[in-house]
Amino acid sequence: MSNILDSEAGSELFGSYEAELKLVQADLNQKLDQIPELAGEPRKAAVRQAERALEEANELLDQMRIEKQNIPAPAKSKVNQRFRNFESDVDALKRRLKSLSDDREALFGSRYTDNPTADDQLEQRQQLLSGTDRLERSSGRLRESQRIALETEDIGRNTLADLSRQRETIVHTRDTLGESEGYTDRSIKTLRGMARRMATNRIITIAIITVLVLLIIAVIVSKFR
Repeated sequence: MSNILDSEAGSELFGSYEAELKLVQADLNQKLDQIPELAGEPRKAAVRQAERALEEANELLDQMRIEKQNIPAPAKSKVNQRFRNFESDVDALKRRLKSLSDDREALFGSRYTDNPTADDQLEQRQQLLSGTDRLERSSGRLRESQRIALETEDIGRNTLADLSRQRETIVHTRDTLGESEGYTDRSIKTLRGMARRMATNRIITIAIITVLVLLIIAVIVSKFR
């Protein structure tokens, strides 16, 4: 029953991630359509927004990759196909964004040269640090998901071990009850045998007393003749 509930919850959660990813894709497409029309600072701002949207899309893909493991086997093939389609779409958006980001002259405007100034180098370094920070956050979220998955696996193993011990206890109790029933049957047979012997002894005692009474009566009668 627990596995069924886990599978249903996994399907619902995967569906919610799927719907959210579609919204993020639509937003990212809109941002990418706007970038070619911009230059300089507005273009850089649009690129950063698109990068954040792409990051969110990748995070949703990571969550979907984890949750699709809980999908029931009959539906898993369709879910895997949908997931591969999403991955392909996100990769295409990533390549498109990279192409737009590589257009440095449009991205940095008139400040772009083959020999960047100190300000340009500082800005590029800040962008690199920002990208590294986002990557570290994504890695942290992935590690947390892996930790939760391992904890869930440990709980499952412990539950199976508890169920195995409980089964052994039930089997042992059943065997003990069977032995007790055997002892009870033998005790009942013994009591019945004792009851029969007591009844027989009682009949014999009554017969002896009767004979003695008759003999006494006979002796008394013979004396008065």
